[in-house]
Amino acid sequence: MGVSTFSAAVHITPVVIETFFKHGKRRAQKFKDSIEEEEARDDILFDEAFNIVKAFIELGIRNTIESLQSFTNTHVAAPYWAAVAPIRIPLSVCNDAADILIEWFGPEELKHVVGGERWWQVRGLDGLDAEWITEKEYLSDSQVTVENLPQQDQTILQMEYLETVMLYVHGGGFSWGSINTHRYQLIRYARKIRGRVFAVNYRKAPQYPWPCPLHDVLTAYLYLIRPPPGARHKAVPPSKIVFAGDSAGGNLCLTTLTVLRDLGIPMPSGAILISPWVDLTHSFASVMTNTETDIIPAHGFLAKPSTLWPVDLIPPEGGRVGPTHSSPPPDPGHADTLLPTQERIQKDQAEDNVDPIVQSQESMLEQDKGSSPSTLTSQASGKSKAVDAEESTEATPKQPADDHDIDLWEPKPPKVLMEDPDAVPLELRSQIQQYATTEQLTHPLVSPIVQGSLGGLPPLYIIAGDGEVLRDEIIHLAHRAAHPAEYPARSGVLRDGNRQKANAAKFTTPTKVHLQVFDSMCHVLTVFSFTQSAKFAYRSIAEFTKHIVNNETGEPFPELQRPPSRASVDSEALDEHKKKRPFFKRLTNKTPPSEALRHQSTGVRLYNQEAAVVADQLRTLAQEESSSQSSNVLQGDRLETSNDRKDGAFIMIRERVDIHGVTRDMEPREELPCLQISPSQIGLIKEAPAVRWNKGQEQWDRVFAKEAQRVLKRRQRIERKAEEMLRNAREQGFYRVGEEDVPGRAKAQNASTERSTAENPKDGTIQEGRRWGPLDLDDERPPPSAIAKRRDTTEALALLKMAIYHSAPVTHRTVPKLKAIDAVKAAFDPHDDPMRPPKQSVSEQQVRSQIIPGMHGLRLWDAILGYFMEENSKRAAGYLKDRSDRAGALEERKAGKDAR
Repeated sequence: MGVSTFSAAVHITPVVIETFFKHGKRRAQKFKDSIEEEEARDDILFDEAFNIVKAFIELGIRNTIESLQSFTNTHVAAPYWAAVAPIRIPLSVCNDAADILIEWFGPEELKHVVGGERWWQVRGLDGLDAEWITEKEYLSDSQVTVENLPQQDQTILQMEYLETVMLYVHGGGFSWGSINTHRYQLIRYARKIRGRVFAVNYRKAPQYPWPCPLHDVLTAYLYLIRPPPGARHKAVPPSKIVFAGDSAGGNLCLTTLTVLRDLGIPMPSGAILISPWVDLTHSFASVMTNTETDIIPAHGFLAKPSTLWPVDLIPPEGGRVGPTHSSPPPDPGHADTLLPTQERIQKDQAEDNVDPIVQSQESMLEQDKGSSPSTLTSQASGKSKAVDAEESTEATPKQPADDHDIDLWEPKPPKVLMEDPDAVPLELRSQIQQYATTEQLTHPLVSPIVQGSLGGLPPLYIIAGDGEVLRDEIIHLAHRAAHPAEYPARSGVLRDGNRQKANAAKFTTPTKVHLQVFDSMCHVLTVFSFTQSAKFAYRSIAEFTKHIVNNETGEPFPELQRPPSRASVDSEALDEHKKKRPFFKRLTNKTPPSEALRHQSTGVRLYNQEAAVVADQLRTLAQEESSSQSSNVLQGDRLETSNDRKDGAFIMIRERVDIHGVTRDMEPREELPCLQISPSQIGLIKEAPAVRWNKGQEQWDRVFAKEAQRVLKRRQRIERKAEEMLRNAREQGFYRVGEEDVPGRAKAQNASTERSTAENPKDGTIQEGRRWGPLDLDDERPPPSAIAKRRDTTEALALLKMAIYHSAPVTHRTVPKLKAIDAVKAAFDPHDDPMRPPKQSVSEQQVRSQIIPGMHGLRLWDAILGYFMEENSKRAAGYLKDRSDRAGALEERKAGKDAR
């Protein structure tokens, strides 16, 4: 049936009812057991919302990935109080961003790791979709004098005076979600920062895997700071831009920052990372321990078989995960192909004089440890590991003694690090993540947790939920950025990546970090915007953004510079207030302070109270340190050691936030297990998560076995259709640059068909800015899921047809015209229309709702959140009053004692 509003309602309704009764039983049991500890799910509203989101994701993974993408990329209209201006970033900016990535990778890495420099530049649309977003009441009243100016252009000009710009990158596991799933969050951010948000609808995996999304985020940033001719906005100074992203979006923000840093391109003033997914190998413990308290499925993002995914519909012989066939593991850097063949593995074994007998993990590592340097050559670099290791130790911190052994565990095809050293290692024979091939998961631009250095970046505000599966990697990431010398990269990353080795020596300046871990909260807590935790997070994000954009002292922490802004009155309560009043009567920027303060929400008041407490504590801490001139500071403070200060400035603030939005000190670093893990263990695929994923995939293989067989036949039919399309195009006069005579190709009938730039759009054009098309990839090896080179999916077919008949790259000489018979065929194919360009992949092009817009599931979800917001605000108001009364009573008792 697919993912739709109706199927979601059918699937979720029983969950809502079941949650209601289970919640009551759980609360009754806690009361019976006299358990006073509070948790977020004690609130029935959060408990219901948590299970609704979890149930929706479960529904998504029981359907095809295309179905989930279509539902979450359906256009949702903005509410009347929001100003939204959709734009399309031209191909010229996409090309500039591609040149930057090509420079970053270099020719060898592009060929051996990425699979080429062309395929990821291929796109179906004539640019990249994005949106400018702000509140209508923030628009300038000045009249636009340009004649016949479209409304969206006029809106962009009216928001031009708003200096603060948040570049937001949405999450969704790199494979689903869109601007539309995050629309109300984006509007809230624009309101709270009193600025504008620029949101990008990047291409998504598995149709457009890594580095396609990274390419698009970099494109969006270049569009802001270097607008092309025709853009309505002026160049935005990098100092006025803040990156923000959740989950996969947080990963893309961070990796984009590292590319900008490495190449010396001006960086934004800071970044907000909300539950960033930074370790796609799942090498930290919380990915196994926190599954019950998070919305992420235990087995990961699986999917019902389709022509797109999984690539290998039928499990390989011996299973998707099975005992290794090679011993010892191949050297790191053996990535001459993204999918190694059996012949290449046998060749490697012969060259390295390897005993073909499969050994235990411990025996393999011992054999590697005892091998002479001459036999441990790296084919990727062409020099001995002994020389490479010697060079890396000169520029990087020394590693623990066992690092070298474990670091050799980076083979292609990937092996699994076993818990039992006497066991024969497992081998991964199927792709486990949709974003990147299994061989690519340890790349620093895929899993930034293994970056050579995270120093030298602009200030970061990082948020995590204590109950989410990504908690450990987020906490470790924050400390790696703030203390690059104390948390070095894995030596294997430095040894086999020249850029990462150079970065470890070059970027030693600590990145200033504000880390907050929220009690009982799950992944991307800002989704649950009605909770006190989320309200506090939104307020903190706004204050951080406004401070680093307007601050000239270089200090990124607003708590240390000034009291919280009284401009924080644009709150959730005010939002609800606006919805209930006519537009012309809503509060404006000129609202008197006394009137505005009456509309302050509980989130604003909580932030004001807690920020004042933090500021007092940190100033006291600084004074104590200065007066004592000691290198040690009391453990347990938000800045636990003097290492969090450099040249008199704070480097890192570490906090925990309870379910009421009240902050407290984070425990010392030595008490956090995720900070004690050896660098050699980070970024390695380990046994427990690999086995768990395999169990889930095996279940899907059994449930959808017949569907997989049907999909295989469907792929074959689509491949035949693609061959027929190419054959017809040749007969119609299609040929490419460099082709002199192709069998079956008719001669061009007239000059207008060659290098066509027809005025009628349906006749198609050759676009000067479009460098490559799907027919230009013969010598490239893109990941197997990428539709750029595939011919067996409907989306690949649409991309191919677009490139031949509508938006051709400069490598094409002609744009052929469709035959009359094609129109007849199209009448029987709802996905084919010879009169218009074919719809492109739902991972790239937004879908228009076929039902009443207000009844789409995304709009209904926002309505539910609005109701929860109102109800929770009432409860929070009571909590704040009780808290204030208790504080007052304590002060009175204290005053009485002092008097006595």
